[in-house]
Amino acid sequence: MNKAYAAWAARRRVALGFGLGAAYLVLCQPSPRLLAVGGGVALTGVLLRAWAAGCLEKNQSLATGGPYALTRNPLYLGSFLIGAGFAIAGGSWIVGLAFVVFFLLIYWPVMHREEESLRTQFGEDYNRYAEQVPLFFPTGKHFGGVKGSFRLGQYRKNREYQAALGFAAGLIFLALKMSLK
Repeated sequence: MNKAYAAWAARRRVALGFGLGAAYLVLCQPSPRLLAVGGGVALTGVLLRAWAAGCLEKNQSLATGGPYALTRNPLYLGSFLIGAGFAIAGGSWIVGLAFVVFFLLIYWPVMHREEESLRTQFGEDYNRYAEQVPLFFPTGKHFGGVKGSFRLGQYRKNREYQAALGFAAGLIFLALKMSLK
């Protein structure tokens, strides 16, 4: 993985995401059926992100319980599900394709960059964990069980409620756009 590109992607991911979001606002054509299906997929992503954020003490300890027993990147998997859900809800295949390309070009290198950082910080503990838990898509195997203590205070500290608010705002926007057709 090109380290310079991964660093660039990490710095630019939010701004580029806003650009994709702007295109989405213009191109989306929601329908009640698409909104229900896509909203369900996106809600799954919001819930996964919430669970992960409530189990994560950033830069304090290696998270291996809860959703981290299924995937090393549950926050990014949750973001992927949110994006895919909104792409479905918006009914634009071009935006859906753009989202997948965006995710692969931006978040895939970011995940690998963060993995290097975790490997440096947690050493052999991270190596053992990484051998057993997939980078992104869960395989059904569990690292030491899925037990993980979700803590509401940790969820708040990680400000994950922002994803829930963004999800709600997105649904409201799609419902309003649908009603104006």
